[in-house]
Amino acid sequence: MARAAAVRLTPDMTFAQAAVLAVGVRAREVWEHGEDVLDTSDIERVHAMRVATRRLRAVLEIFAPCFDRDRHRAVLREVKALADALGERRDPDVQLENLEGVEGVDAFRARLRAEQQAGNEALAAALRHAEDIDLRGQLEALVAEARA
Repeated sequence: MARAAAVRLTPDMTFAQAAVLAVGVRAREVWEHGEDVLDTSDIERVHAMRVATRRLRAVLEIFAPCFDRDRHRAVLREVKALADALGERRDPDVQLENLEGVEGVDAFRARLRAEQQAGNEALAAALRHAEDIDLRGQLEALVAEARA
């Protein structure tokens, strides 16, 4: 999994300036890890994007006072929904990985593959939804608003 990008806060920054930097960095990471995330042959992509959404959620919660309450709540809800979809896909990935080389569990493995596919479909829908509502743009607007 990719390491988290450094957020270079300085002691002279205001809380709002720190929010702008931290949320901006963490939001970019989510989308950077989104490339080919639906490819079930490389499960680390889902893991990296899921971790990135957790990091983003954390900074959104820490810096909540810097943002318009309603806009913040709506964006946080959408980030959580994306994280949930990533989790739905990630869970069978982990189980399948743990079953590699285990004999006699073909039926269970097939069921997990079906769950993985269903999770992938849910993730694809969540990604389409994030694009339809311009979640990236909403995060950028949230950051721009705090910058002002």
